Amino acid sequence: MPRVGLSTTAVVNAAIEVIDEHGVESLTLAAVAARTGVAPPSLYKHVAGLAELRTLVGIRVMTEMTDRFVAAVLGRSGDDAVAVLLRTYRDYVREHPARYAAMPPNPLHEPVMVDAASRMLQVFLAALRGYGLTDSAAIHATRCGRSIAHGFASLEASGGFGLPEDLDETYEQLIAMFVASLPRR
Repeated sequence: MPRVGLSTTAVVNAAIEVIDEHGVESLTLAAVAARTGVAPPSLYKHVAGLAELRTLVGIRVMTEMTDRFVAAVLGRSGDDAVAVLLRTYRDYVREHPARYAAMPPNPLHEPVMVDAASRMLQVFLAALRGYGLTDSAAIHATRCGRSIAHGFASLEASGGFGLPEDLDETYEQLIAMFVASLPRR
C-alpha cells in the first residue's frame, strides 16, 4: 500500500529538490527515497524506476518553462514577444540551472515527452507568427532562438563567461541580432 501523502507528484517534487540542491547527476532512487522518508522499493509504487522518474522530471521542467513563456508573451507580439521569450528562457535557466540540465536535449523524439515539448514549441512558433514565418522557415527561426537562449544560458550557468563585460548587455545584443534577422512585413 502506498505511503499516505506520497504520490507520483510528491516523488517528482522530491526528485527536483534533489536535483536543485545537488545537481542532476545526484538523482537516484535512494536519494529520492531518503528525501521522502521511505525505503527505495516503496518508490516503485509511484514510478517504474529511475528512467521514468527522469522522464517525469523532464516533463515537469518543460511544463514549468512553457507556463512561464506563455505568461511572459501573452498580449505581446513581434519583436517584443520574441525578446521577452528569450529573456524568460534565460531567467529560468539562471534560477534553476541544475533542474534545466535535467531536460533532455531533444524531447520531441521522446514519445512520452512529445505533448510537453510540443506545447513549448507552439509558444515559440506563436511568437514568430507575426513575421510571416511558416513551415520550415518557422522551425529554423525557432531553432536559432532556442540555440541563442540555451547556449548563452548554459554557458552562463556553468561559469563560461570569465571576462568582465556585463552579461545582460551581451545577451541583449544577441536578442537584438536575432530579432533583426527576422523578416519584416
